[in-house]
Amino acid sequence: MQDQNTEKKVASPGRRKLLKYGGATILGAPYISRAWANVTEINMLAWYGHGEPDVVAEYEAANNVKFKPKYYAGGDNMLALIAQSPPGTYDLILSDAEFVQQLNAAGYIEEMNAADYPFDDMLHEDFTQFPGHWKDGKLFSMMLRGGHLGVSYNTTAVTAEEAASYKCFWKPELKGKVGHFDWHLPNLGMMSLYDGNGPSLWDLDDDKWSKLQETTTSLRPQVGGFFDYGGTFNSLKNGEMLAMCGIGDWITGVLEKDGAPVASVIPKEGGIQFTESYSIGKGSEKADEVKKFIQYMMSPAGQVKSAQMAAYPGFCVTRAGRAKLIEVDRKEAERSHQIEGMANEPIALINEGRIHYRDIPQQQSLEDWNDYWSEYKNA
Repeated sequence: MQDQNTEKKVASPGRRKLLKYGGATILGAPYISRAWANVTEINMLAWYGHGEPDVVAEYEAANNVKFKPKYYAGGDNMLALIAQSPPGTYDLILSDAEFVQQLNAAGYIEEMNAADYPFDDMLHEDFTQFPGHWKDGKLFSMMLRGGHLGVSYNTTAVTAEEAASYKCFWKPELKGKVGHFDWHLPNLGMMSLYDGNGPSLWDLDDDKWSKLQETTTSLRPQVGGFFDYGGTFNSLKNGEMLAMCGIGDWITGVLEKDGAPVASVIPKEGGIQFTESYSIGKGSEKADEVKKFIQYMMSPAGQVKSAQMAAYPGFCVTRAGRAKLIEVDRKEAERSHQIEGMANEPIALINEGRIHYRDIPQQQSLEDWNDYWSEYKNA
């Protein structure tokens, strides 16, 4: 990466191009003024990929900022990182939507002005008042993107018909070849759907919680490993694992674009939506800069950057963003079904009741689920 104090070459001020993104005025790259102060560093806490050059380099060059990302995997890890850091450490926090309530309750994020963001352009009415993003009519997080989790599989080992149910994970021929993305929420959520809990998949009484553990434990002989992001990606790529529980197109989409024989589908029992959102870290001295960046990411150009993110793809959440994706990268829009009228179009799946937003346990604690997950892994 370029040193943050390296002086950038510029053209004359008259050649600057002004772009407006969601109310934020941004100087169009590569014309940066020498009169600007030193580069502003923005500390980002996020899933891997959000602070990489394919997403932020253009914005950095146009706005004289430099993102310093700290990456995590799983909301539990995110909360732990913030708790271990002095207040104000993170200026920008990308969170899974179901963890915003905990961030807010712990005093880790700032209130945001809803008028700064394009709520009138969101693709679904749920996205305007997304659970946990608001408290007492006040906004604390802005939805950025989403994606669907279901059955992910190697198309040479599992047929499309078999992949239409989570039952395929128990296929005898897959013994030792089923992997888990190592995070309890998406995995146990899928097992809850397989148990028939539908919209109540996160709200389990003692009997249903016991049944969920029994169902999950019965899968253990099939399992060949528990993987982080890189391990999940590579084990599917090299055929070490032939099916993967706990993920979706956010992993297989990258591999599919590279020609690997993998796919993800929403099975008959339903799928889960992961939702990623941006918050401003409590005590940040760069809140105005962070707001401008969030506005950019909610603009059509930013939504396309998010959808095309090299680390893992996601769905646009604004109408203008989706329209721009179809205009500039129809191939990806088609591959990810982000065109109205296509089979398995994301918004249609939500309206049909086949997609459930990822949440945290309602009658157990996160520790209960994590404790069982640790026991399951060590069985």
